Amino acid sequence: MCHATHETPLLHHFMDSPESYPCGDEHTPSPIAGRQPLEAQPLLKLGQPVSAVAALQADGHMIAFLGDTQGQLHKVFLHGSQGQVYHSQQVGPPGSAISPDLLLDSSDSHLYVLTAHQVDRIPVAACPQFPDCASCLQAQDPLCGWCVLQGRCTRKGQCRRAGQPNQWLWSYEEDSHCLHIQSLLPSHHPRQEQGQVTLSVPRLPILDADEYFHCAFGDYDSLAHVEGPYVACVTPPQDQVPLNPPGTEHVTVPLALMFEDVAVAATNFSFYDCSAIQALEAAAPCRACVGSIWRCHWCPQSSHCVYGEHCPEGERTVYSTQEVDVQVRGPGACPQVEGLAGPHLVPVGWESHLALRVRNLQHFRGLPASFHCWLELPGELRGLPATLEETAGDSGLIHCQAHQFYPSMSQRELPVPIYVTQGEAQRLDNAHALYVILYDCAMGHPDCSHCQAANRSLGCLWCADGQPACRYGPLCPPGAVELLCPAPSIDAVEPLTGPPEGGLALTILGSNLGRAFADVQYAVSVASRPCSPEPSLYRTSARIVCVTSPAPNGTTGPVQVAIKSQPPGISSQHFTYQDPVLLSLSPRWGPQAGGTQLTIRGQHLQTGGNTSAFVGGQPCPILEPVCPEAIVCRTRPQAVPGEAAVLVVFGHAQRTLLASPFRYTANPQLVAAEPSASFRGGGRLIRVRGTGLDVVQRPLLSVWLEADTEAQASRAQPQDPEPRRSCGAPAADPQACIQLGGGLLQCSTVCSVNSSSLLLCWSPAVPDRARLQRVFFTLDNVQVDFASASGGQDFLYQPNPRLAPLSHEGPARPYRLKPGHILDVEGEGLNLGISKEEVRVHIGRSECLVKTLTRTHLYCEPPAHAPQPADGSGLPQFVVQMGNVRLALGPVQYEAEPPLSAFPVEAQAGLGMGAAVLIAAVLLLTLMYRHKSKQALRDYQKVLLQLESLETGVGDQCRKEFTDLMTEMTDLSSDLEASGIPFLDYRTYAERAFFPGHGGCPLQPKPEGPGEDGRCTTVHQGLTQLSNLLNSKLFLLTLIHTLEEQPSFSQRDRCHVASLLSLALHGKLEYLTDIMRTLLGDLAAHYVHRNPKLMLRRTETMVEKLLTNWLSICLYAFLREVAGEPLYMLFRAIQYQVDKGPVDAVTGKAKRTLNDSRLLREDVEFQPLTLMVLVGPGAGGAACSSEVQRVPARVLDTDTITQVKEKVLDQVYKGTPFSQRPSVHALDLEWRSGLAGHLTLSDEDLTSVTQNHWKRLNTLQHYKVPDGATVGLVPQLHSGSSISQSLAQRCPLGENIPTLEDGEEGGVCLWHLVKATEEPEGAKARCSSLREREAARAKAIPEIYLTRLLSMKGTLQKFVDDTFQAILSVNRPIPIAVKYLFDLLDELAEKHGIEDPGTLHIWKTNSLLLRFWVNALKNPQLIFDVRVSDNVDAILAVIAQTFIDSCTTSEHKVGRDSPVNKLLYAREIPRYKQMVERYYADIRQSSPASYQEMNSALAELSGSYTSAPHCLEALQELYNHIHRYYDQIISALEEDPVGQKLQLACRLQQVAALVENKVTDL
Repeated sequence: MCHATHETPLLHHFMDSPESYPCGDEHTPSPIAGRQPLEAQPLLKLGQPVSAVAALQADGHMIAFLGDTQGQLHKVFLHGSQGQVYHSQQVGPPGSAISPDLLLDSSDSHLYVLTAHQVDRIPVAACPQFPDCASCLQAQDPLCGWCVLQGRCTRKGQCRRAGQPNQWLWSYEEDSHCLHIQSLLPSHHPRQEQGQVTLSVPRLPILDADEYFHCAFGDYDSLAHVEGPYVACVTPPQDQVPLNPPGTEHVTVPLALMFEDVAVAATNFSFYDCSAIQALEAAAPCRACVGSIWRCHWCPQSSHCVYGEHCPEGERTVYSTQEVDVQVRGPGACPQVEGLAGPHLVPVGWESHLALRVRNLQHFRGLPASFHCWLELPGELRGLPATLEETAGDSGLIHCQAHQFYPSMSQRELPVPIYVTQGEAQRLDNAHALYVILYDCAMGHPDCSHCQAANRSLGCLWCADGQPACRYGPLCPPGAVELLCPAPSIDAVEPLTGPPEGGLALTILGSNLGRAFADVQYAVSVASRPCSPEPSLYRTSARIVCVTSPAPNGTTGPVQVAIKSQPPGISSQHFTYQDPVLLSLSPRWGPQAGGTQLTIRGQHLQTGGNTSAFVGGQPCPILEPVCPEAIVCRTRPQAVPGEAAVLVVFGHAQRTLLASPFRYTANPQLVAAEPSASFRGGGRLIRVRGTGLDVVQRPLLSVWLEADTEAQASRAQPQDPEPRRSCGAPAADPQACIQLGGGLLQCSTVCSVNSSSLLLCWSPAVPDRARLQRVFFTLDNVQVDFASASGGQDFLYQPNPRLAPLSHEGPARPYRLKPGHILDVEGEGLNLGISKEEVRVHIGRSECLVKTLTRTHLYCEPPAHAPQPADGSGLPQFVVQMGNVRLALGPVQYEAEPPLSAFPVEAQAGLGMGAAVLIAAVLLLTLMYRHKSKQALRDYQKVLLQLESLETGVGDQCRKEFTDLMTEMTDLSSDLEASGIPFLDYRTYAERAFFPGHGGCPLQPKPEGPGEDGRCTTVHQGLTQLSNLLNSKLFLLTLIHTLEEQPSFSQRDRCHVASLLSLALHGKLEYLTDIMRTLLGDLAAHYVHRNPKLMLRRTETMVEKLLTNWLSICLYAFLREVAGEPLYMLFRAIQYQVDKGPVDAVTGKAKRTLNDSRLLREDVEFQPLTLMVLVGPGAGGAACSSEVQRVPARVLDTDTITQVKEKVLDQVYKGTPFSQRPSVHALDLEWRSGLAGHLTLSDEDLTSVTQNHWKRLNTLQHYKVPDGATVGLVPQLHSGSSISQSLAQRCPLGENIPTLEDGEEGGVCLWHLVKATEEPEGAKARCSSLREREAARAKAIPEIYLTRLLSMKGTLQKFVDDTFQAILSVNRPIPIAVKYLFDLLDELAEKHGIEDPGTLHIWKTNSLLLRFWVNALKNPQLIFDVRVSDNVDAILAVIAQTFIDSCTTSEHKVGRDSPVNKLLYAREIPRYKQMVERYYADIRQSSPASYQEMNSALAELSGSYTSAPHCLEALQELYNHIHRYYDQIISALEEDPVGQKLQLACRLQQVAALVENKVTDL
């Protein structure tokens, strides 16, 4: 049945073409559509086109579910003639349309929503998600309501009493509100007694006769009595009420009306405690008691705050403000002190009387009239007896006993709180805060003028009795009062110089400098010139600030203050008028951004105390101090570049430097900074390039760090980044590290300006545990982040390198060095923050030349002779300097031949005679056996000589080879930074992985014939339906199982179909993973009853090939980001080493290899040559020679011409992928000599040497090509006689060219370096030259050349280790696909009860390491766009076999008869085994890969192959396999009951009808 998506009265669409609504496309060739739309008025309009519709009739309501093209699902309530969207939610990723297949489950409680990426199960009504009544009703969900007595949001059918009134609240009913407590009577209650509270709850549900409500006051329950909407409850007893919180007089508890354990309505209720109020308000307890919001009353005589109606019998009561029917109520009725009756100022040391006004003391009648005044002095509570004086009405006066106060005062006036008590402790309320002010005239009045200027109400006088001081008037004897003050005294004058123009603010400090400003207004003169005081800056008696008058230059004199008729005060310091002069400026220019430290030189610049500088109108802040001959200021930013005048202001005088203005230049720009890494010790040279750098005065390289406490304490002290200067001292370099705010540490170094375009900076040293925040350059006021200067490359700090001592016996023991040996120093992290050119190594006073620097090794060439020690005594020390990091690794002792000791002449003569006799005897014996053993001895001596030379030379050879290789790899790394590793694009990689035997995807679209457009359309529809049919898991599993059951379905067919499925389902990797998981479960169940260890050993089933393809897809990103680089470096290192030695072009054997079957067991003499290759437009001729570049290429003189061309192409096109290079067979090699000398070289030509039916291939040695010769690669214009040309015509481009063995051309055998071992006997007999006989004897013991394997192995060891570590994720995150696969295998083992760890180890090894990584090791052409020669392939096979041996659990045993390949890595394999076991253990211990994480990763990968053009061809090829076994597949589908229900067989028949054009069979 077809569910058409037509326009209905519900919706309004924006598209109305039939093509917009495909229907039936899954089952029939043509869509179902109509061109006459149905017209109706829409109930609802949506902003997005609707792609899915479903409807539901529930609880008497019509609900519609609408899915739009943006992935939004809308729930719509249809009532009357309106439609209302009450809920919308996003389903799947935004922009993914919802499929028309909306499906409700059998209970109508859930809706299944399908998008392109997922299926979601959406509840029709999510009532339980609303926790309370308000959210339930606000959701406006027509299917949800609040079930009152159940206390939850439910559908109507789930609420038992929904049919009764007020039991189920629905949001669409009129006046639908949640139950609430409308009012409380009373609203609060005293905690000391129980009482009844009445709650008003409108629309309260009616209960059955045996049911009841109850009230919950917090944790206390009481039965509720209901009368209509009113509910009465009893409050809890005092011991059940919670305690008041500290500092409060009440506690609030929740009050809930409960039905069983459901809260029907709730509010808050307060319990108060009157007795707590008076404790909280000690200054006015009565006022606080009766003025509170609670019904509390005050009992004055007993001083208690009580609840209820009255105080104890016989005691008057002050009632609460809340009472309305009594007169004595509120704070105004409390007994209280209203204020002081006299002045509040009390002099210290004088007997004073205090009186206070009181009210409402009638409450104390009948009690003893005992009152006290209390003053809260500092550190003391002073009580004074008091008496009551009653006045009219309810008022009165309290008189405190007279008293002298002597408090310890640190201030001029001291406020002292005062209050009154009735008796000893019954305190009267203070109507407001009451204080008396104690004052001491001596405080704050140090001299006479201060004293006389004091407030007259204080009564202070200057008293000369004894020690003159300011005292309270009555305390000074009458004759000691001084009415006139002494003469002014001047203590200091500042500044002491000023400009002749005047206008300088002069500060005069002293005493008795007047009582008021009027006293000094005209009383000041400076150097006999008037000085005008400033009123706002005058301080009584202590300071005068006046403005100087003009005076001639050089005028000098004291400062004088003359007040009225008193003698004048004259300063001991003299003030001088001097003229400041500006002379010069340094520097003369600076950046527009400012920040230049400008030095203005001149004379008398320390004039005045208020000096300021300006450059071009902008302030130039002066850096203190101002010196007599120099002012230093820092320029501010300027809007535009240009010249600016320099101005200095001295008070009101201005001086301008007209002769030499300052010039603002354009801001410096940084364009490059390298290198971008350093050790934490710092000191690495950073080259910074840019423009305008010579205008920067003090460039800095700074680092901000977030340091821990220990690092901050040890490396830095808080200080100002701009330290204070001193006159005449040079500017100090910044401290290495200073503490900034916010816990930041700043470490800086000063850069050197090399030129206008180059800065030389040294990386700052930073603490070890500090975290890097920012690295930046400071160019005066311009700050540039390192990443901005370096093109986005962040600066990194690496841990300091660690080097092991030279001597294994310790750093103090000398290392014995043989002359001529290379020094190898081991360490960690050696090249992370420095290059080999920057490392300096010294042995004593001489340098050890660094040859190679790797992460773990440093190789340097020491001086030929022992150098002198640096300190002049002892052995020379071996010291490595890496920036600031200096490492001393111990003394070095050169080994030398021991000198002959002195020997007596007599002993020498005797020894000589003895030796002569012995020699004669030996000669006699030798002559006796010489005839028989001459030949054997010669051979034996030759063997000894070879063994000795091998033994002494293999170590040095390994070191030298490794040093050369590391140098080459370093150059390669720099090349790769520009060109990158030549990874295959993902599409090519996937096709080569899926179809490895074809060199890519074998599926190519067939050309369409004329008139086949309609046929192709039908086939295309059929294949599209087949693609849809593959999405049925039942169909796909049935198809796979049926195909594998067919006897004629070969292993090759299984792999092919599995790859076709991988290609067809690449866009649905989650689905493909699920299929693979199911098939792996079936495979495990099959093997568990046989031999579980055999599972996944070979690729015999489709699931095993699917697993291979799945790993290839999932690990592609890991290959590119992690494992690809070490694998490519290993490949290039092998290629470089092979090319450095001779390779026989006929037999394929090489001097440098790891494979003993490929080892060239001959001594072939060869010389390396460097050819200059012409590259460019003019390389093919003489024209345009100026555009031709010369590229050096390394070759061997024993190379054939084809080998030379291959090496030249490798080096000329080293940054170009192999598939984009020209073919070696399409080019000729021309030797250029002079202007017209061109000679085309080839493997075979008329000059080839032929001898005894052996024809030797031409080499550079044959043509006598010298070192440094010029050659060119030119296109072939004729079919040359290259030996490989005919082979090239038979081999596809890009495949490896097989070596030619025993090739014959007209009965002549070809040879290159050595003749084939199948040489005829007759020919062997003719090899009679002396050299040939020597070579024949060497062949008698060919194992002597096996040490070449060891040398090759040692040279490549680092690269093999790096590759294995990358594969086994050493110190790296594990790919999620690997974790997912291993978790699946663990799950299968647990499911089938397999407890043998060896079996699980084999499963994991077979599934990942042997299935994927061994294939990647042996075939780098599957990952990279490279050419793999046969020799490189043979070496990779040995390394891959080593990896295989490392993955086995059995013990690796080797013996005398073991293959050489296994003996090579016998020592490393146990270490590699440990790495594999640790890899498995780390994966097992890591957190499980969640289903969501794996699906997210797979969904991201699914889009990588969506544009592949061969997917349709893959479906066509897959259908061809289905067609072969069509009947069996149809039968299997029809026999399955679920398949019958889904009509899978029918759908496959429809596919067949479309693909095979059998439309009549439908």
